[in-house]
Amino acid sequence: MQYYVDGFRGGDPDVRNAAPNRRERGPHAPLPEKVDVLIVGTGPAGLCLAAQLAQFPEIDTMIVESSPCNIEKGKADGINTRTMEMFQAFGFADKVKRESYWVNQTAFWRPDPANPAHIKRIGRVQDVADDSSEMPHILINQARLHQLFLDVMKNAPARLEVDYNLALKDLTIDPSTEDHPVAVVLEDTGVNWGETTTIRANYVVGCEGARSKVRKAIGGKLHGDAAHQAWGVMDILANTDFPDVRQKCLITSAHEGNILILPREGGYLFRMYVELDKLNEDERVAERGFTQDDMIAAANRIMQPYTIDVKEVVWWSIYEIGHRLTDKFDDVPEGEQATRMPRVFTAGDACHTHSPKAGQGMNVSMQDTFNLGWKLAHVFQGRADASLLHSYSAERWLEAKRLVDTDHEWARIMSAPPGGSDLDGGDEPRFVRQFKENLEFTGGLAVKYDRSTLIGAPTHQALAAGEEIGRRFHSAPVVRLADAKQMQLGHAAEADGRWRIYAFAGAGDNGAEGGAIASLANWLENDAASPVVKYTRKDEDIDGLIDLRAVFQQTFDQLAYENMPRLLKPAKGKLGLQDHEKVFCVDHKGLGDIFEIRGIDRDRGCMIVVRPDQYIAHVLPLDGYAELAGLFDGFLLPAGR
Repeated sequence: MQYYVDGFRGGDPDVRNAAPNRRERGPHAPLPEKVDVLIVGTGPAGLCLAAQLAQFPEIDTMIVESSPCNIEKGKADGINTRTMEMFQAFGFADKVKRESYWVNQTAFWRPDPANPAHIKRIGRVQDVADDSSEMPHILINQARLHQLFLDVMKNAPARLEVDYNLALKDLTIDPSTEDHPVAVVLEDTGVNWGETTTIRANYVVGCEGARSKVRKAIGGKLHGDAAHQAWGVMDILANTDFPDVRQKCLITSAHEGNILILPREGGYLFRMYVELDKLNEDERVAERGFTQDDMIAAANRIMQPYTIDVKEVVWWSIYEIGHRLTDKFDDVPEGEQATRMPRVFTAGDACHTHSPKAGQGMNVSMQDTFNLGWKLAHVFQGRADASLLHSYSAERWLEAKRLVDTDHEWARIMSAPPGGSDLDGGDEPRFVRQFKENLEFTGGLAVKYDRSTLIGAPTHQALAAGEEIGRRFHSAPVVRLADAKQMQLGHAAEADGRWRIYAFAGAGDNGAEGGAIASLANWLENDAASPVVKYTRKDEDIDGLIDLRAVFQQTFDQLAYENMPRLLKPAKGKLGLQDHEKVFCVDHKGLGDIFEIRGIDRDRGCMIVVRPDQYIAHVLPLDGYAELAGLFDGFLLPAGR
């Protein structure tokens, strides 16, 4: 974390300097008449987007919520490794790691062949595969995550806060104007119940769940099916003789159904997903009138010979599994992308729904808006044309489709009764094998964006075999040269809308003049064709859009910092202070060699170009200047336009 670049200031470094001309937020202050971006809903998707946009005070962002305050308990709880990597960029991954339950092992239980009325542990699986991520898979109260995003928003330059007690009533788009063409009618759900206010916005993002009025206003429909299976979920404080209650457990009984146990933060709380009754084709789960007592009774039947003595039910809910997906995640009709730019977007449950047992809902929702946020920022900053926004629906719809399809299969397997057929000729039950096969998916690591203006061709993929184009940048240990600090290379990136170029030096290159790293840095800094020269604005630091970092094969004591090219130690901020944190080398204390771990070509080295949302846009040779320029020329606008 860097601060003091514009001068010393005491206090919490997470509280950034406030931008001027911020909106008045007193209890009787009027609502704005116009905003740039209006976010509807304060679930994980909406708050993730708001936290991103709050870093850009030039973007007038408003986020509204029909409830009177943040939630306190319940809802989702699982955070996969990919989302934890994203939290690192927002600056609160360490807080989450400290407060949360870490899922290290998953235990599997099924009927005991000697006594099918009782369950028996049949094995355990390591929940996060070695070197799949430096981050853990964790469980934590969704409300706590909301608060962490709310803190980021409030401490950001925009000082963004939620406008509670406001619900979307209506939304219309005026195609005849480019000036705030979306009219949103908001209805007061608080003290002035029913009172309406109309706000005009340039863009609206619906993050308000499966019953999204934003989606309905743009003609979006959720297509799919229901499993007609009732499940209950409860967060409880209880005593039990079940030995694995502090491990994630998948339990299947002979005749009573299935359970998923998820230990929670704090050492005592745990969550249980409990299978209840099958529903008729035309029956809704609410018609059955299930209660928390039904869940507790079902859990005790499924877990025989073990029992559970519930002391407190903190939160509970009954639901029916459904798998649904909208056709598009924006308001542009199919076939009109060339003539019409998106103005309204949906994210999260507003455009895809599925069962909660794969632990993907909250994670995928946040990844939706993490994808959208930097693109909106690029457009508002004049860095890219509005056509860039088409890529949001194009990229995220395919991933949501994969999620719905995979979750549909997983839910079917989880609800299948045990028996000889579930072995499918193997030694393990099918649900155990499926769990192992899905580890990359459930970690959020299976996402791969297709080739586009934002994703290059795999022509030079062999230069970095372990960093696949279109997938997220996979971090690895390095040592920072200036202060010999051991760290993860991926942790150098923040959720600040900037692109990263990680330049890995070839054999013998020590950064001195004449080497490939120095030549790349000099070209980026000085050549008219360089994207740094073409797209960096005169009023911002030289790394304000494209941040070059270099990684060398030598250990820190074999390199001379003074020989590094100027672009790797630039002067920044109003005081012109030198940045010392852009040069790295291999770890010398046994954590691993990043070149070996990630399959970087030792002889030639390479460039890895990483998008603001941490996905790899390109892998190029160190002298691939034309291809690097071509990537950025494909979607950026020259500075000053």
